[in-house]
Amino acid sequence: MKMKSYESFDDYLADQTPKNQTIIRALRKFVMRVQPSLTETVKWGNGCWVGKTGPVAYVYSDDGFVQFGFFHGSALTDRMGLLEGKGRYVRHIKVHGRSEIDEEAFASLLRQAVRSK
Repeated sequence: MKMKSYESFDDYLADQTPKNQTIIRALRKFVMRVQPSLTETVKWGNGCWVGKTGPVAYVYSDDGFVQFGFFHGSALTDRMGLLEGKGRYVRHIKVHGRSEIDEEAFASLLRQAVRSK
């Protein structure tokens, strides 16, 4: 199966289900508020936020939820036990609705991800 290609984060967002669009919009606002220096882009068919030295975080739209992930998530201190994944580097949080965005915990992870990158 060929990966979809998008010209921009907005194009990626527009192609998602209405429910996931709501979650992604909330995560987008959150990321831009917490780490405004990150740049939005699309990589590997997903919405991503990139810092000066490379990709930091991403959103992946799945059936019924959105993954809010970190490219070097395995190196993050996750005091709340939110991160999932068993890969060498990448970790994610499954977000089923806007109310599941724990701003304090997510901000801690995002700030660590920016520093570790």
